[in-house]
Amino acid sequence: PDEAVVTELHLNVEVDFKQEILRGYVTLKVKRIKDSCQVLVLDSKDLTISRIVNVATEENLKFTLNEPLDIFGSKLVIRLPNDKENELKISIYYETHPRASALKWLTPEYTVNKQPFLFSQCQPINCRSIIPCQDTPSVKIIYTAQIMVPSELTVLMSAKREATCVTDDGKKISNFKQSIPIPAYLIAIAVGALERRQLGFRTSVWAEAEVVDKAAYEFADTEEMLIAAEQICGPYIWGDYELLILPPSFPYGGMENPCLTFLSPTLLVGDRSLCNSVAHELAHSWTGNLVTPCSFEHFWLSEGFATFIERKILGRMKGETVRHFCALTGIHELEREINSMGNGNNLTKLVLHLVNPDKAISLVPYEKGHTLLFYLEELVGGRVEFENFLRKFLQHFKYMSISTEDFKEYFNYYFENVINTEDINWSGWLDKPGMPLAVPVYTTLLDKPCADLAAQWGNWNLEDTCPFIENDLNIMSFSQIQAFLIHLLDLVDLCLTKVKFMGKLYFIDSFQHSEIRSRWLLLCIKVRWIEKINDILHFVNEHGRLKFILPIYRKLYEWIEVRDKVLANFSEFRHTMMQ
Repeated sequence: PDEAVVTELHLNVEVDFKQEILRGYVTLKVKRIKDSCQVLVLDSKDLTISRIVNVATEENLKFTLNEPLDIFGSKLVIRLPNDKENELKISIYYETHPRASALKWLTPEYTVNKQPFLFSQCQPINCRSIIPCQDTPSVKIIYTAQIMVPSELTVLMSAKREATCVTDDGKKISNFKQSIPIPAYLIAIAVGALERRQLGFRTSVWAEAEVVDKAAYEFADTEEMLIAAEQICGPYIWGDYELLILPPSFPYGGMENPCLTFLSPTLLVGDRSLCNSVAHELAHSWTGNLVTPCSFEHFWLSEGFATFIERKILGRMKGETVRHFCALTGIHELEREINSMGNGNNLTKLVLHLVNPDKAISLVPYEKGHTLLFYLEELVGGRVEFENFLRKFLQHFKYMSISTEDFKEYFNYYFENVINTEDINWSGWLDKPGMPLAVPVYTTLLDKPCADLAAQWGNWNLEDTCPFIENDLNIMSFSQIQAFLIHLLDLVDLCLTKVKFMGKLYFIDSFQHSEIRSRWLLLCIKVRWIEKINDILHFVNEHGRLKFILPIYRKLYEWIEVRDKVLANFSEFRHTMMQ
């Protein structure tokens, strides 16, 4: 990108469900940064390239596709024309591979309505497996697309939908336009038998017909969230904000693709208690999408900010005690994860030094980043002062890719007459592994009943009268029950007998709430409840969400008695997971 950079992209492909490939071409608008530049270097992975053409002259361009290198794929080196044009367009004709790392192809038996389904997950560096591109967040592009699919299916992208037509041979052609520059990892596509429900003036949800009304109920408050987010961050500039409920194999709770947030079906619990995931992905419309980290070493600029804004949105809608409760739950989960990773592990630093960007994905950028921003907000005087800064920061850096140093310098400049910014231990916050340098004093009003009940279970002598009743959990919200289970996981002296009794007393197995169920099953693993192993394996086989299945598989692997069975199960069901 330092010598020649891609600024625009037009994708024209057919979705072939039979062969599980995309086939067509991409046209790139290239700008020479250096007049002497003779080659364009692109990222690619498992692509079959047939030819590359100079659009202006229709002449074929010479190219070299290097040998693949691990997760990074192959460097595509294209010889540029020997002319003095600073800008040119080239078209690359290619097809993807059935194992393209960004794509998940689902045959009808794995969908609710028994129709095929395709979705993408390009973050962090998988866009190169579906489009030859400069697959780094330091490069942002605008794009258009023309996608051909079977006429009975609908195609959606991380862009504004434009004209759609049906051909004589039963194909549907849909056009898209994204006029705001985004990094390659935010290019997204989904194809399936989908229906849409309007939620608000700018908001709607897509899903398979069998679940779309359930999704519309679950996320009915999305427009209200968008209004709250605008109060915090400034105008929403992306047009419509749409949600798409994906099949269970989707590996994340959500993905912040512009204009079209992808969501896991595990959020459909019937009580709107997991709407914080929508608030989080919505927050990315400003942090991550509008203002982008220049590399995944600065991932916290996306996820830490989004977590901070997510909780501010919830605070606006449900009160500051809820915001503090979410922060407190988050810091408890962070502590458990850092203890698991190792307190001195370099991956627990806020700013990383990476080779593999997948290593950036943990709770650290989310929770440690949030904690820093909460600390800074208190330091400068509170909500009003910090939100004024936040809006100016987002306006100043919009459309850009930035580093942590850019944020730090702008913060110091903005508040230089308010606080002594030299007193902030930036190095301790950004470069020190382990827990955050300081944890704010959060309100414990909602967490205290959860912690107290967990402690009571830990301290209960089984020879004494049982002090617990079924109603213990009935008076708690689902988020509080989740926090109660997190506190139980931290107890050292919790035994199998207590957990069995607890499960029967509280009917915990009847909960279908994914956040509660995952932590309950972790608790069953902790006390080595062997009879639960089939329930645990059924859960990981039904869910592709990494937040749930990774901790469970890790803990199961430590359980020597069931390890062989667990490994056999993983091998059997691995094909259903996003690779």
